[in-house]
Amino acid sequence: MYVYVMSDTLPFAATPLAPADFLARSASVHGDRIAVEASGTTLIYRELARRAGQAAGLFADLGLEPGGRVSVLAPNSVAALEAHFAVPWAGGVLNALNTRLSASELRYILEHAGTSVLIVDQSLRVVAEEAIRGLTSPPRLLLSGDPDTEYERLVAAAAPLRQEVADEMAMMALNYTSGTTGRPKGVMCSHRGAYLQALAMVSHLGLTARSRFLWTLPMFHCNGWTLPWSVTAAGGRHVVLDRPDPDAIWDALRGGVTHLCAAPTVLTRLAAFPGAARLEQPVTVATGGAPPSPALLRALGALGIEVVHVYGLTETYGPAAVCDWRPEWDRLPEEERARLKARQGVANVVSRPLRVRASGRDVPADGTTIGEIQLRGNNVMLGYYNDPAATAAATDEGWFRTGDLGVLHPDGYVEIRDRAKDVIISGGENITSIEVEQVLDAHPAVLESAVVGLPDPEWGEAVVAYVELRPGASATESELVEHVKQRIARFKAPRRVVFGALPKTATGKIQKFKLRESRLDESREEAPLEKAPSST
Repeated sequence: MYVYVMSDTLPFAATPLAPADFLARSASVHGDRIAVEASGTTLIYRELARRAGQAAGLFADLGLEPGGRVSVLAPNSVAALEAHFAVPWAGGVLNALNTRLSASELRYILEHAGTSVLIVDQSLRVVAEEAIRGLTSPPRLLLSGDPDTEYERLVAAAAPLRQEVADEMAMMALNYTSGTTGRPKGVMCSHRGAYLQALAMVSHLGLTARSRFLWTLPMFHCNGWTLPWSVTAAGGRHVVLDRPDPDAIWDALRGGVTHLCAAPTVLTRLAAFPGAARLEQPVTVATGGAPPSPALLRALGALGIEVVHVYGLTETYGPAAVCDWRPEWDRLPEEERARLKARQGVANVVSRPLRVRASGRDVPADGTTIGEIQLRGNNVMLGYYNDPAATAAATDEGWFRTGDLGVLHPDGYVEIRDRAKDVIISGGENITSIEVEQVLDAHPAVLESAVVGLPDPEWGEAVVAYVELRPGASATESELVEHVKQRIARFKAPRRVVFGALPKTATGKIQKFKLRESRLDESREEAPLEKAPSST
């Protein structure tokens, strides 16, 4: 039996975990290797570290105090990437802003966060200037984007700075939620959490010094799932796209990119792209948000794109769970492999095991009983900034309540059945939107779909499907309704099918709340609803 005794006089002091330190290491180990390719700019790791140090020195020159906020409003760019190192090195807190927000939304975040310095890409100057207009204490605005902008000139002239992190549990980043049900909440992230989450992404995506990571995922989204630090830790190459259109992505894929991250809707468009063809070398793609449909997984597999399904939220630094693939599953039939890969999976290597709770207790691992998915670990937020009530509401005995409903399978893998707010209750029966969407997406004419419940005077809610067809394809409402009825319980079939483009966030997630707010033409004759079988 071993007994470990903690001593107050340890011979070596522990070093705080800080993800910005990954750049210092890579500048030493991989200093002469390419770190960044972006819009004609190429930087080696030694140059990236020098720029980050000078940016940190600039923030200090501007009077940034310890814990002061530096906000960044920019598409994926060198400035956005280096801020993930420069702001911590200056002792500040990074606040990456969604580039699609309105001026009023940005104004609220800047004021709530208490921003001191605002770095803005020149393409977003108008909305940024409108956002700070009227603020009691407007931040110092610095334009970036080309060598002639003020930010670039000041960085080039600044003396380098690199402050050591004293407290790894101190707030390092402040990320705001989408705010679809009210004001966005500020998610506080620590140095320790970001460091460990970054290493988890290195592990699960298989990042190495040979990796070329394509930035299609916005860096403002959960700090790019901590991948600015992950790719840097591995000594890989950041290939930066400011506008990830399918043409540019396919050019990059054919040019040797090995990894990228994207929402299923982005992957759907990649698979449907006219110039899509099987790649010479396999590419690993991490995807989150809505579960990828079996049809999409098959299409991507045929192109040589291997999908890693991940799951997480802003409150968990991005992916807290991964569908950890077992080699023996490679021998299973294609349909079964696709079904397994669509699951959200298990906790990543730095998370505690997931739990699914209902009525105050863990659900059985039967793949049937539905409960709320809850998370715990170093990669769960410190809390919501200046919002103890919201923090308490999201907490259950020290576990983070995701608001997602799922089941626990006998092998320990979790599968989402729906967001709590997306479950459709029609005629007293629960209908999960994901199930109906996956059936619709399997139709050859359907590019992607979103299913919501809209008020119905008789049934409480009626299933309504919003469908975007593939280019050149055609399908009728009755055809799609019958397609669903032939594959799952008839009462789950849509009562209405609305054709057209689907509203999306900056990260490609479908905005169902906008679909719920839409008003259908009530004068149109409705298809009859199928009655759900009696549960008694």
